[in-house]
Amino acid sequence: MTSATGGTTVGVPRESGAGERRVALVPKVVEKLSTRGVKVVVESGAGLGALIPDELYTAAGATIGDPWSADVVAKVAPPTAEEIGKLRSGSTLIGFLAPRTSPETVAELRSAGVQAFAMEAIPRISRAQSMDALSSQGNVAGYKAVLLAAERSTRFFPMLTTAAGTVKPAQALILGVGVAGLQALATAKRLGARTTGYDVRPEVADQVRSLGAQWLDLGIEAVGEGGYARELTESERAEQQKRLEEAITGFDIVITTANVPGRRAPTLVTARAVEGMRPGSVVVDLAGESGGNCELTEPGEVIVRHDVTIASPLNLPATMPEHASELYSRNVSALLELMLDSDGALAPDFDDEVLAQSCVTREESS
Repeated sequence: MTSATGGTTVGVPRESGAGERRVALVPKVVEKLSTRGVKVVVESGAGLGALIPDELYTAAGATIGDPWSADVVAKVAPPTAEEIGKLRSGSTLIGFLAPRTSPETVAELRSAGVQAFAMEAIPRISRAQSMDALSSQGNVAGYKAVLLAAERSTRFFPMLTTAAGTVKPAQALILGVGVAGLQALATAKRLGARTTGYDVRPEVADQVRSLGAQWLDLGIEAVGEGGYARELTESERAEQQKRLEEAITGFDIVITTANVPGRRAPTLVTARAVEGMRPGSVVVDLAGESGGNCELTEPGEVIVRHDVTIASPLNLPATMPEHASELYSRNVSALLELMLDSDGALAPDFDDEVLAQSCVTREESS
């Protein structure tokens, strides 16, 4: 899986998905990889969505050409069937592959003889933090969600003292405080809102408080594996919804980020809770791609119900393609460098837990 000239070649195609403006590698990372003997081939226009012209790639040492014949192809979004058909047998693919929710993609890659590494399958351990694309892109989503809430809100975020009197700050509740939720809390705080965080994992309460936010304690815990929450039992879910309904009505902004890997997103904001919110309030549901945390959510749409705006944006990181691409590119580069030997040849060691867990298809002889 190494080119005839000795160095590994990495191809960077232009993303084909609607609205996907990110690119898998940016010029700064191309320069870094070149010091390891890696040759990068970029499809013409691959970086245009992130405002990176071809000229910046060539200046960084990349070649503009066909990325699909490279030893390694680095993507952002999962490949389409047509794109899988362009990959050569024995090559390696790195990208978001949705192995839990799109097993057919993994099956097609296996049939095509492609060795594939899923960025979302990288274990969340300290050694792999530099490769954690879910976290890097979650930061972007959490930040942008607050900006969307502020834009849709009929009320100020900060407290304002004016000649006409004082305006109270907005009350913002973040449901689910993983990376996206913590970033949402921090951003809402910077904008002047009074912030509160909730999660079924009690160990994150200190992280919430460290951001100057209050902790909403509903008395329900669901600690799972790998830093994620486990799925609640039916009785726990019913009790959670009852207590959340009572709490949600006191907030102007509710941002939800709760996901359980491989399952439908849990319902946290019921229709009754929305009905109880003050007119002009806003719900931003970041779990729309897996069904949504709000009972009234229409994934990808902005709707108004009971005078409350409910927004469920999809793929928020793609709306901030410059920095999202920069962060993702670093994640891809860190994973790729783990696969290279001292000569820059592709030689993944599957005794390494990071590579073993992130690899979703692999040659039998490996």
